[in-house]
Amino acid sequence: MTEVLLVTGATGTVGQHAVAALADRDVAVKSGVRNPKTVSTEIADAGAVVAFDFTKPETWGDALVDVDGVFLVRPPAVSEADINSFVDAAARVGVDHVAYLSTLGAEKNVLIPHHRIEKHIMGTDIQYTLLRSSFFMQNLLEVHRPDIVERNEIFVPAGRGETSFVDARDIGEAAAVVLTESGHTNRAYDLTGPEALDYGTVATICSDVLDRPITYPNPSLLAFARRMRRRGKPLGFIALMCGIYTTARLGLAARVTEDSRRLLGRPPRTMRAFIEDYAAEFQADS
Repeated sequence: MTEVLLVTGATGTVGQHAVAALADRDVAVKSGVRNPKTVSTEIADAGAVVAFDFTKPETWGDALVDVDGVFLVRPPAVSEADINSFVDAAARVGVDHVAYLSTLGAEKNVLIPHHRIEKHIMGTDIQYTLLRSSFFMQNLLEVHRPDIVERNEIFVPAGRGETSFVDARDIGEAAAVVLTESGHTNRAYDLTGPEALDYGTVATICSDVLDRPITYPNPSLLAFARRMRRRGKPLGFIALMCGIYTTARLGLAARVTEDSRRLLGRPPRTMRAFIEDYAAEFQADS
């Protein structure tokens, strides 16, 4: 019998790629989104689109009808209490398997919500897979594009630390693997790219691919926070970014693993491949 899999955050950075990867497999996909009327053609064509909001439990029932597995992605603005309540609801209606998008090192870092959410999931009767991801390459495009396009610089306070950047497309494919193939329940995977790079090297790659000089000014945390605040970014978002980049500054984001390669059956995408694939989006709007 064909499985039914729910993807939360189906229009997000990773969710959209999980939907695409699942659509290529013998499963029925449910895309959970806050406003079904605004989804792309690709999402709409992949399967059913259902109204879903972690902060509105009244949307959970329809979203979970006949669902066997869930790809669970926590939006940064959603509390861990809401996520945990949804996990409990999924357990009550008989969901078999949850693949949770966590973050690299969550098992050791008791200060972050991912740590506590992982513990909560493991405390239920649901089979789980924890996908602990390194820093998304897509953040260069989704968060830092204005600096790259308008100033030809990557303005992040990461010091000289290295990061094992991972492509969100690879994470989406990995989610599809663990949800549709055997042997992945009650396990955790650390998903990284194939190499650890500092931002000076990332700037050099951007310069080569985009055919214009891109620099890395190595700003302080304060300078970064001031620029983000001038752009109207919320304080919570700025604090989150500063925390992530402090991890890189301290040399704690450089670990490279083989888990992505094992799940995908191929090497994960490189930073150069990512910049090449999205080169047009790093150009100024005409």
